[in-house]
Amino acid sequence: MAEPVSDLQPLRHSLHQSPELSGQEHHTAATIAAVLSTYGPDELLTGIAGHGVMAIFQGHQPGPHILLRCELDALPIRETNRFDYCSVHPGVAHKCGHDGHMTILLEVARRLQQQPLVAGRVQLLFQPAEETGLGAVAVCRDEQYLQHQPEHVFALHNMPGYPLGSVIVRPGTMCCASRGVIIRLSGKTAHAGQPETGIAPTAAVISLLQLLPLLAQPFADQELAMITVVGARLGDKTFGNTPGQAEIYLTLRSEHDATLATLEEQVRLRTAAVCAEQSLQHEFSYEDYFPATVNHPAGVEQVRAAAAQCQAELIPMPAPMRWSEDFGYYTQQVSGALFGLGAGEDHADLHNPDYDFPDQLINIGADLFLRIVQQLQAPH
Repeated sequence: MAEPVSDLQPLRHSLHQSPELSGQEHHTAATIAAVLSTYGPDELLTGIAGHGVMAIFQGHQPGPHILLRCELDALPIRETNRFDYCSVHPGVAHKCGHDGHMTILLEVARRLQQQPLVAGRVQLLFQPAEETGLGAVAVCRDEQYLQHQPEHVFALHNMPGYPLGSVIVRPGTMCCASRGVIIRLSGKTAHAGQPETGIAPTAAVISLLQLLPLLAQPFADQELAMITVVGARLGDKTFGNTPGQAEIYLTLRSEHDATLATLEEQVRLRTAAVCAEQSLQHEFSYEDYFPATVNHPAGVEQVRAAAAQCQAELIPMPAPMRWSEDFGYYTQQVSGALFGLGAGEDHADLHNPDYDFPDQLINIGADLFLRIVQQLQAPH
């Protein structure tokens, strides 16, 4: 039997039409807060770490404090779909499914209004700026969040390539740590007819593009570790000059935070050695840092039990997801887990221009979250 689609499907489509980039989620946050207010939460907090919103539902008996988290932001991708709820903002679209993740938590809120909590507390967090890796760390430092710190944290992410509605989870690292590295090389320009009078970074760029990805190889037998060249820039289109400046852009990725730190140090050492040989100056800067998202064993067991109760297919993951998620900031502090929710084996991939969130997952995701809540509230 096909999964019935939530009554909130039109709202998901409305969120899809009005996507906003990380840190700019003004309209999205206002929409979420307005909808949540109709579900009668005991508290409704706004302005968390920028545009974050949190609804708190409180039972009248003591019990666990559980946080369920989703994301507000969209991506700088031009949509190629042709349905009637396409993005109205050119070059910005919900191509990771955050519109669906938000709708799942709104469905949870709707059901909590219909069947109020008896014990404990449920916090529904709509987090800004996940795609840039800046949102969760800012939330964890926000005074409003600190005043309502949970004891358990859970989140889900839809995952194309897996059967629709299946649950994908693993203990330990669920999503890899990653960091963007920018290497700037500085030499000296010269006339193109007298290149020997300058110090061009050309040879250093060629050498580093070949050498740096190899630095991850010694870790390959123990864990997933990668250094990926994502771009480079050398000089300008000025045919009378040799280049004096260059930049190399890398993404470092690993299963463990400690390995990521080691990879970063190796990149710094190798770059310094090559630049010394070529008489070049160099400097580094960093962007898009994501710690590894590490699932706690107890949190994984809660997810597995919820999947069994919902009769969802459970798929263990043999290796972490290569993509990163800033949910790892929460599991550094609190027991919990991030799990995947299958979006269909032939579904368009995340971050692709033709991706769209499957509306059948709204009820499935809400069912799973509420089962986790019920399990944690049950007397032990």
